[in-house]
Amino acid sequence: MAEIRNYTMNFGPQHPAAHGVLRLILEMDGEVVERADPHIGLLHRGTEKLAESKPYNQSIGYMDRLDYVSMMCNEHAYVRAIEKMLGIEAPPRAQYIRTLFDEITRILNHLMWIGTHGLDLGAMTMFLYAFREREQLMDCYEAVSGARMHATYYRPGGVYRDLPDSMPKYKESPWRKGEALKDSNAWREGSLLDFIEAFAEDFPSRVDEYETLLTDNRIWKQRTVGIGVVSPERALQLGFTGPMLRGSGIAWDLRKKQPYAAYDQVEFDIPVGANGDCYDRYLVRVEEMRQSARIIRQCVRWLKANPGPVMVDDHKVAPPKREKMKEGMEELIHHFKLFTEGYVLPEGEVYSAVEAPKGEFGVYLVSDGSNKPFRLKLRAPGFAHLASMNEMAKGHMLADVVAIIGTQDIVFGEIDR
Repeated sequence: MAEIRNYTMNFGPQHPAAHGVLRLILEMDGEVVERADPHIGLLHRGTEKLAESKPYNQSIGYMDRLDYVSMMCNEHAYVRAIEKMLGIEAPPRAQYIRTLFDEITRILNHLMWIGTHGLDLGAMTMFLYAFREREQLMDCYEAVSGARMHATYYRPGGVYRDLPDSMPKYKESPWRKGEALKDSNAWREGSLLDFIEAFAEDFPSRVDEYETLLTDNRIWKQRTVGIGVVSPERALQLGFTGPMLRGSGIAWDLRKKQPYAAYDQVEFDIPVGANGDCYDRYLVRVEEMRQSARIIRQCVRWLKANPGPVMVDDHKVAPPKREKMKEGMEELIHHFKLFTEGYVLPEGEVYSAVEAPKGEFGVYLVSDGSNKPFRLKLRAPGFAHLASMNEMAKGHMLADVVAIIGTQDIVFGEIDR
């Protein structure tokens, strides 16, 4: 009888299930995975070193490009680190705007995840549904910052500008005309807040549609139930955070445990799984989308009732208004100095973390008293999750590796920074 031996195969680096540049070296015994060895380094951009070579305020846009599906949440951690060092706090309205956009970002992330995870496991319709809603939220990003993805909207001391009073409307085209055009613009007649409110009211019914497609679908359950099981104790040991940790049954969420922005002012629940498998992590993320819509509705109500400043009144940190800058010498100097040299942070170190959609995203900053970070270290949630790949995939079939990569919701911008 011929000798049976394991063989090694490459999975990636361009496999569509990887959501980035992942090369997995799989040791296979037939169809069964004996060992999974993730190789990273194919994307490395040196973000931390680049940030150490430029003034603090010029690295905000770099944060968007880390986990490029959770843009504003990354910015939030970075600007909070700077605010802690400077001893300043954003005005209440800015805190609510940040909370609002953190939750919009969470929905954006989870829509991308559910669409691509569904596609990886054969549910193509899911991808089309998720991107329908994603498109509308991208319009909100564009309305406040001018960019659909890399917003650079949060700034130390607040946000770049207040929410606009109007939403861009669709124009007539061969694809949109008559009644269809009217329907497309129905939510866009008022302000951005009106648009977001209409979206948040409608969104839970869209989540019902996703669940109709997947939750009781027997193929979906066969691909996810009992796959990649991680016990609560092991999830803690591996450094899991976010839905990966909550899917294993541990109710840890920085928004509740260490509240920041306006999270202590809004009501929401932390969804928790029971079995720690791919299916539970799916259910946790789906419920998180509903809770995000709930937080968004509360933020919209508060923001409609409470106008006010969205930036601290300190020209050492915040640029003066453009009209004043063009008329007054003092303001012009402040503007010029701020955008060329930035600001100086006192000597010291700080760690600031936010509950990003994928888990705890942290920024560790060391200042030597200059206008650039002496050291910047980013704590990417996906890095710890990817480290568990071997443990999660061992003993599963080759097709399950795709489901495990999907359930980890990894994005390589932050892992291979």
